[in-house]
Amino acid sequence: MNRFVFALANILILSSCAPKPVDAPNSSPNPVGSIVRLDPAFDSLVPQSAQIEKLAGGFQFTEGPLWFPSRHLWFSDVVGNVVRQWSPDGQVIEILRPGGYDKNDAPAGSFIGPNAMVADKDGTVLPCQHGNRRIVRMGKDRQISLLVDRFEGKRLNSPNDLVFSADGSLYFTDPPYGLLKQDDDPQKELKFNGVFRLADGKLQAVIRDLTRPNGIAFSPDHKILYIANSDEKRKVWMRYEVQPDGSVSHGRVFFDVTSEREDGLPDGMKVDTKGNLYCAGPGGFWVFSPDGKHLGTIKPPETPANCNWGDDGRTLYITARAGSYRIKLAAQGETKLYEPSL
Repeated sequence: MNRFVFALANILILSSCAPKPVDAPNSSPNPVGSIVRLDPAFDSLVPQSAQIEKLAGGFQFTEGPLWFPSRHLWFSDVVGNVVRQWSPDGQVIEILRPGGYDKNDAPAGSFIGPNAMVADKDGTVLPCQHGNRRIVRMGKDRQISLLVDRFEGKRLNSPNDLVFSADGSLYFTDPPYGLLKQDDDPQKELKFNGVFRLADGKLQAVIRDLTRPNGIAFSPDHKILYIANSDEKRKVWMRYEVQPDGSVSHGRVFFDVTSEREDGLPDGMKVDTKGNLYCAGPGGFWVFSPDGKHLGTIKPPETPANCNWGDDGRTLYITARAGSYRIKLAAQGETKLYEPSL
């Protein structure tokens, strides 16, 4: 989730904390946005017939899409402080409010709500909560319990995105977007914005030197960890080698878009079964080969924040500023370790 890049847009919604009405159900979405093709290999992933479809809109800041095998999509509204559900009939309902912050003392427009979500091995859902500065577990009874909120006795900043490794450990990013003054906030207890690994109840900081760690994904073999750094001064995706003990090393820049001037920063991302990456960034979703070649860009009409695989694994569901979208691809999405079953 990129805070600064949307500051101007957020000015328009700061007049009220109340949830805004969503667009009317859209059972037959019309094509929107555009697709830029830079390499012939792109056509094998995003066919010439592919179209971006708008599913719903009228939200404040959409994030964290999560597809359910029962054929519906959950997604967060970070500013609206709510988790919503979209169904193929076009209906949008609320699942959890408040979704990321339990108090009502934050100024309008604050990024205090829920962010990314992932399913655990038992089918429960683990949402990141910015304002509450923690990751929680939502059980099948929709009740919330704490998973993690502290490192070495200090409160986390605002967990943002998360992914499971093949060994069952949970990796997540912890930038300061949920803190009103970010790094200068007096409530900030950690001196760094880290990437963490939770395994067997123990929390380990695996990366400490990124200014704004955000999106996170593994290669299909789980030997490479990718991290998006959402910093206007250093807009990069990083690549790390995962060691047998779960730590990471040999970090290097996978791709640098610091010079790009289109709206957006490196943000949420997903990987397909061939190791190609689909990364929210300036102007759209940048599609990369495993060796870092930019193959093309999927450009919804709003600046994107995150994505996830859905349907049969060949549909990419997208959250972008105030709306949610999808595009049907030829690529097969990375096999999920766990599926939500709420």
